[in-house]
Amino acid sequence: MSQHQLFIQRCFELALLANGKVTPNPKVGAVIVHNGKIIGEGYHRFPGGPHAEINAINSLTNKELLPYCSIYVSLEPCNNFGKTPPCVESILKYKIPEVYISVIDPNPLTMGKSVEKLKAAGVKVTLNILSEKGKTVSPGFFSSIINKRPYVVLKFAQSLNKKIGVANTNVWISNPYTKRLTHKWRSELNAIIVGSNTLLVDNPMLNNRLYFGKSPVKLLLKRNGVLPKDAAVLRSAGKTIIVSDLSPKTFSYPNTDIWQLPFDDDLLKNILANLKKEGLNSLLVEGGATLINHFIQQDLWDEARIFTGNHSINHPDSIPAPTIEGTLINSTNIGDNLLQVIKNKKSLA
Repeated sequence: MSQHQLFIQRCFELALLANGKVTPNPKVGAVIVHNGKIIGEGYHRFPGGPHAEINAINSLTNKELLPYCSIYVSLEPCNNFGKTPPCVESILKYKIPEVYISVIDPNPLTMGKSVEKLKAAGVKVTLNILSEKGKTVSPGFFSSIINKRPYVVLKFAQSLNKKIGVANTNVWISNPYTKRLTHKWRSELNAIIVGSNTLLVDNPMLNNRLYFGKSPVKLLLKRNGVLPKDAAVLRSAGKTIIVSDLSPKTFSYPNTDIWQLPFDDDLLKNILANLKKEGLNSLLVEGGATLINHFIQQDLWDEARIFTGNHSINHPDSIPAPTIEGTLINSTNIGDNLLQVIKNKKSLA
């Protein structure tokens, strides 16, 4: 790995410190280098707050060094006024002579325009450093712009003989370590969804209890909108959204919104469109098999995270696990579970 790549890799590490904290904005990290050493660094910490480049600049006690430094950024600096001034202006203000960028911003407001402005001012700009990896830092941001929908992650556990469970029975395949990892994912992704059967059989809470950080927005598919009186999801932390084909005036629950949508072939597309409007650009699909299969059949998924246990399920009412076709990008043993991460070859994000 070259020195430039090492500095960009550090930008990625910084950016990921903001997992689940900056939606709908991208996660971005930046470092400032002087004589081959990092002397300043920063990342975008919360929506509306200073961007990574500004935090990196402000981390320096001696800003007189900046005209003799280089700045490395995981995403093209912004060139438009939003809740904060354009980062390009600060780079020019402090006369930073070299800018190294991993990925061009896909947002039409910025896309390549910052690079043009920097070059026109005589700044040396180097692009596409670890760009493929750079795109994976903020998949939800890229998906919301390129796919026009949230980044969709399918998650399920299967037995050795590829069964996801037993009909009308709560079956555990994951181990305590993979369960904690799932809660980490809940803290990083904006929303989580389950179907009505999973809601009734498993009575899940769907919040993050086993890791640091926030809980996702909880989406429940319930055609008639009626939840069991003992529904754990209504007692767990975080906002809940019930997707029903009945009017929101029909029923109400505390800290809960109702989305009235027709349960037709466009249901999933409409849910994803609503999530995008809400600024929620990533979705974790946790089951059950019917819901996951619908996402697969409609090609509305980007990544699948599959746990395989160390035993078989041989019950006559066992449920086949969804079949995923894609590119295996990671395979890891976690205790007695195997985690495989598969990317949809058709995903644009």
